[in-house]
Amino acid sequence: MKFVFGVCAAACLALATHAFAVTYGDLRGASLGVGASLNGTVPFPADNAWNHDISNAPVDPNSDNLIASIGLATGLHPDFGAGYYQHSIIGIPYVLVPDSQMYVTIHLKAYKSESDKGPYPVPPDAPIEGMRDDGRKFGGDRHVIVIDRDTNRLYEMGRAFPQPDISWNADVGAIFHVDSDIVRPTQKPGWTSADAAGLPIFPGLVRYDEVAAGAIVHALRFTVANTRKAYVKPANHWASDLTSANLPPMGMRVRLKASYQIPASFSAQTKVILTALKTYGMFVADNGSNWYISGAPDDRWNNDRLVSELRQVTGAEFEVVKMGKLHTP
Repeated sequence: MKFVFGVCAAACLALATHAFAVTYGDLRGASLGVGASLNGTVPFPADNAWNHDISNAPVDPNSDNLIASIGLATGLHPDFGAGYYQHSIIGIPYVLVPDSQMYVTIHLKAYKSESDKGPYPVPPDAPIEGMRDDGRKFGGDRHVIVIDRDTNRLYEMGRAFPQPDISWNADVGAIFHVDSDIVRPTQKPGWTSADAAGLPIFPGLVRYDEVAAGAIVHALRFTVANTRKAYVKPANHWASDLTSANLPPMGMRVRLKASYQIPASFSAQTKVILTALKTYGMFVADNGSNWYISGAPDDRWNNDRLVSELRQVTGAEFEVVKMGKLHTP
């Protein structure tokens, strides 16, 4: 399904007015390669939760306490950028491949029973989160994200390691249907994914191609230090033993308050991100540093401005969108 969006930048963001076509649930118009542009295509149908405009949705009754638990005075931080930080790539990389890409064996380990078995179309040189520029070994989550643009399938792995025979070892693997509201047909209640919340990672990343086009038209993902032993849809999994009602469950959605005025002095990159946070918000997707927004690496990011400007937007400027049914073990 295709829509045309206009961004009223002159009035509200001091950006040039930009109209562009958005195609939902069909990535066949995307480019190929590492960090490739989706060219206005968006994962999942327009009515999917990831693509909901929640700017006018009601506020959760416990919003104040939930936001306070994440940090009222703590500013946003971009968990993505250009180049490397301490020799590690900044952000979660991805690669788009055609359906002719060779499918390889995936050896699933820690969460095999909650994973989708292979084969997956993973190139032997697929980028890995945390990869270094000095060739040294690295740890961390080691996410690998591959999108088959021709079949509209998204493949995500966590703790992924390439093997000499071109197979991969991974703690967990998940296959998502980006052309359907039945996002992961195999997933059962309580199953994890490569994301602690059981969500797909790729749809929530801040990507340079969208920012450069003038608008992000979907929700983002972010991390918090302390989550609850519970989840709300579209999440499907929890990763905590804490039970306080004032802690966020996985899948909780927050948005930047309508009353927040985006400074005219902010860069175009930051303005697009903050506008998306007003319109689509962001989901609690994993445990990590408070208010860290996930994104994809790209050498065109302006690291200094992103960090300095986003840190000025604190937790006090956010509110929790009213949550649906709470799922607990």
